[in-house]
Amino acid sequence: MCEAFQITAAERPDDVALRTIADGISITWGQYSARVKRLAGGLAALGVGPGDTVGFMLTNRPEFHLLDTAAMHLGATPFSIYNTSSPEQIAYLLTDAANRVMIVEAAFMDRVGEVLVGGENSVEHLVVLDGATSDSITLEELEAAQAPDGFDFEAGWRAVAPDDILTLIYTSGTTGPPKGVQLTHGNEVAQCRGLDEVNHWPSGGGSIVSFLPMAHIADRGLTHYGQMAWGETLTCCPEVTQVFAHVADARPTRWGAVPRVWEKLKAALEAGIAADPDEARRGAVLGAIELGIRVVRTEQAGENVAADLLDAYGRAEEQVFAPMRAKLGLDRCTSYVTGAAPAPLEVFEFFAAIGIPICEVWGMSELTSVATINPPERIRYGTVGPALPGLDVRLAEDGEVLVRGPTVMAGYRNQPEKTAETIDADGWLRSGDIGAIDEHGYLKIVDRKKELIINAAGKNMSPANIEQQLKQGSSLIGQAIAIGDRRPYNTALIVLDPDACAAFAAAHSLPDPSPAAMAAEASVREEVSAGIDRANSHLSRVEQIKRFAILPVDWLPGGDELTPTMKLRRKPIHEKYAAEIESLYSR
Repeated sequence: MCEAFQITAAERPDDVALRTIADGISITWGQYSARVKRLAGGLAALGVGPGDTVGFMLTNRPEFHLLDTAAMHLGATPFSIYNTSSPEQIAYLLTDAANRVMIVEAAFMDRVGEVLVGGENSVEHLVVLDGATSDSITLEELEAAQAPDGFDFEAGWRAVAPDDILTLIYTSGTTGPPKGVQLTHGNEVAQCRGLDEVNHWPSGGGSIVSFLPMAHIADRGLTHYGQMAWGETLTCCPEVTQVFAHVADARPTRWGAVPRVWEKLKAALEAGIAADPDEARRGAVLGAIELGIRVVRTEQAGENVAADLLDAYGRAEEQVFAPMRAKLGLDRCTSYVTGAAPAPLEVFEFFAAIGIPICEVWGMSELTSVATINPPERIRYGTVGPALPGLDVRLAEDGEVLVRGPTVMAGYRNQPEKTAETIDADGWLRSGDIGAIDEHGYLKIVDRKKELIINAAGKNMSPANIEQQLKQGSSLIGQAIAIGDRRPYNTALIVLDPDACAAFAAAHSLPDPSPAAMAAEASVREEVSAGIDRANSHLSRVEQIKRFAILPVDWLPGGDELTPTMKLRRKPIHEKYAAEIESLYSR
């Protein structure tokens, strides 16, 4: 990856590499490269060398890319910590990584400082951005530091080998302490080559937005490292709630998000359409979307779209959908992806209808992010596509998805037993996901192996499938968790979507749109109940939800209920809401 960076920087020195919204900060590839060299010298002066770990706790900002890339060029192993982490979680990671250098944003120093002062760790040097402390150094001081005698930047990065560890990705820890996934330079290069073979992303001239945590492989792998391969301009979005403002500003050429972000965008677009006071215009837009969905469903069925329908869709594209995408900032975008969790079919159909065909992918940190992907010209909704070129995917006897190839991790840090449990002697990685492969070679994920519901009668069910149907049943249902393991029937905990609540409150003249107030409204419960009925109509009798509770709260990424990438923390949810769950079975 050092070589990939150097080639790209040399080919386009005057192109903008890193920026913030409205060009508040703008750094060219030439400037990026020069600053990486100076910062590498500063890190070397702190004793950072090949194989050393360097910890990061920063928001998505240009300085992250400068510092992380500098550490990479020393043959070091930079890693990021989720910004929502507690002091206890931070302490665990610092102990496991054994890093002597920690780079922190001043906003997080209360938690990091608590760990450094009160715990046992190996941190010797602290770099603080936006306000140094008495025992830390600033970015400016680091960049101006004198490199040690004999320091040879070029010889150093050229000595970095494909098998060297590029980064550590600490798993979200939904089922226990996080494991440090060791990814090599060779893993990431193989990932970029496989994605390029499927997507044919152009080299240079593109635009991307970085908004997911750098502690997650999706943003670190596909934006931070991916930019080094494709030479795009990267716009940093430090706050995920501002992502759509950044998209409108950056006009990305490729863009991806977790399903929850796509769901919220769909809800916002629908709310905007519903609020249009011009009845004729509102009807025309809704009619165009309905027309687009007919086209999508016809194409997905493998049938030819009638000429008159295609003509009508062409007019809708020109008059409705192209302006809609331009307003979003997606008028230049040619590649859309989603992954990390299931998404309802209606989300894919809605966006495909308006000219945003989302390619669902599947993967995991242990596979350097993407292992399967829907080719943009051959999308099959409801699947996560065929294997990435260079990878082999097959199913074990119990349906578990197994993967082998050059993106498979080097192993878990300090956990050889866990590594041996995950990767067998022939190189097959056990994913922990249950899947099915269709006649076209496309993979469909059923659920996590350990999360399958087995009811009191011994029936196996996928909670993810049930939850997907629930969210599809009503826009008010923002999050849902299906309960039923070892129980006589299934129940659900429901969390309302704040955006949908606001629209519902306005439409029904309700004074308070907060989740706490809305959860107590009879009209809200009636709509949620109707949504669950709609969901149940798509589920088998044993899968259907018999009772539910609406929680008067919002679940935020990185909280007790959701990982930073918005996956359900099932065990903590069961523990936290044990009383509410028991009440659903004791009536």
